[in-house]
Amino acid sequence: MEFIEYNVSNRIGNITLNRPEKRNALSHELVSELTEAFSKAESDADVKVIVLKAKGEAFCAGADLAYLQQLQNNSFGENLADSTHLKKLFEKIYTLRKVVIAQVQGHALAGGCGLATVCDFVFSVPEAKFGYTEVKIGFIPAIVMFFLLRKVGEAKAKQLLLTGDLISADEAWQLGFVNKIITKENLESQVNDFAGKLISGNSAHAMMLRHPGIRP
Repeated sequence: MEFIEYNVSNRIGNITLNRPEKRNALSHELVSELTEAFSKAESDADVKVIVLKAKGEAFCAGADLAYLQQLQNNSFGENLADSTHLKKLFEKIYTLRKVVIAQVQGHALAGGCGLATVCDFVFSVPEAKFGYTEVKIGFIPAIVMFFLLRKVGEAKAKQLLLTGDLISADEAWQLGFVNKIITKENLESQVNDFAGKLISGNSAHAMMLRHPGIRP
């Protein structure tokens, strides 16, 4: 994999966005590699909990500029296929049979905020900003809408999706989007401690009952 790193430690599957020079921006190739990595982690018998993390200053800045420019020249059918490609990644993460923790060490914007949305838990540094900023450049964040509605409720979801405003980690915590705010130097160790507690303290069956009505 070119843009994603995958490794397993203490039964934790670590999936790391490794495109720091582009602020881990999404491209068709990165989305493909992420989908492949989550499929691998789901079937990996040595993995009980998955941590999605990133290298560099940003967690994920959404789609990169070249990617957005390409979309403007695509046909309707090509853009529909591209949207479906991202939707399948979000569905894969949201319905995975293993718990997924987002370790957010920097800003999570647009599609990057969508990635955090579909994870079961979000642990963030205080400095991180969150927002569905694609609406400000004419893109509707429709793919993530279903997942965000379930996470924070209709009124809060509309506020975030229709304004595209950035919110702080503290505001995201107050909305129920972020589960815990941790200093940068302690983020990884506390995420690993939490993942370890889930692994040691929950049965396999309990870990699979993450989304009643979505997956058995």
